[in-house]
Amino acid sequence: MQRRDFLKLFAGTAAAAAFAPRASAQGAVKEIRIGYQKTGVLVITRQRATLEKHFTPQGIDVKWVEFSSGPPMMEAMNVGSVDYGAVGDSPPVFAQAAGAAIVYAAGQPITNGQGILVPKDSSIRSIADLKGKRIGFTKGSSAHNVVVQTLEKAGLTYADITPVYLTPPDAGPAFANGSIEAWAIWDPYFAIGETRQNGRILINAREVTKTNSFYIANREFAKDHGAILQQIVDVTTATGQWAEQHRDEVARSLAAITGVPLDIQAVAAERANFVIGPVTDDIVATQQGVADRFYKLGLIPKPVVIRDIVWRSTAT
Repeated sequence: MQRRDFLKLFAGTAAAAAFAPRASAQGAVKEIRIGYQKTGVLVITRQRATLEKHFTPQGIDVKWVEFSSGPPMMEAMNVGSVDYGAVGDSPPVFAQAAGAAIVYAAGQPITNGQGILVPKDSSIRSIADLKGKRIGFTKGSSAHNVVVQTLEKAGLTYADITPVYLTPPDAGPAFANGSIEAWAIWDPYFAIGETRQNGRILINAREVTKTNSFYIANREFAKDHGAILQQIVDVTTATGQWAEQHRDEVARSLAAITGVPLDIQAVAAERANFVIGPVTDDIVATQQGVADRFYKLGLIPKPVVIRDIVWRSTAT
């Protein structure tokens, strides 16, 4: 995948480009740019202002930038517009294959809250029934990997379906009006599909494969400001530990920040895993499997070695 293809893959990133890259990689950090989506520990971190409380005494501001999915966040991070953010397993694989300036800073196993939905009255009752169907998902997202591995489980190939590449905000209406026959997605959209758009869970991702989400950092930011990055990871990790024990408050925080109704975020919060840790050998192996699978299918242009871009703090 050439640079021009990378830009095509992460279409819709004009807004991201509006955030100016860091003027200078060297010197004191005055502002940290955090990319987040509509669920997860970073939303809670924003609501509780834990990064602000930690960094304000150091004279460092925190800026929050919302993204609809991981791919545009990776593009923004690649050009230096975002320093740190959370994404699923697929976006960093596509980004690494395109030569993006990113590193894996921390990992988080996903135990629930993503999978494939079909309409409640659909004739699709098994994975095999997906053959010949139009499946909506965001290209280069974690849902992309869920689709690929789900098809493999039933002995189907990528060519056996019609992929319809849609962002989550576009895929929801398409699912509701029948333009797509199945939707691979994550929370809170997964919960929205279930509760508001007449969806039925065909399969949970955990039934198919181990999946992880990741906390990614801009490579130059990690190189030049490793101590700051470690503090961000530490604060994020502590917020995740708090969230594990306060799910009702988490749901309220998610609803307040994202505008997604409380009853939907309550579903997402109850089944989510908030535990964050280092990128272990097991996580690397799982992520390498994702990358190898995408290369085999021709979804990325060259093989990548995940371990090559795993950041290791000098403090550990």
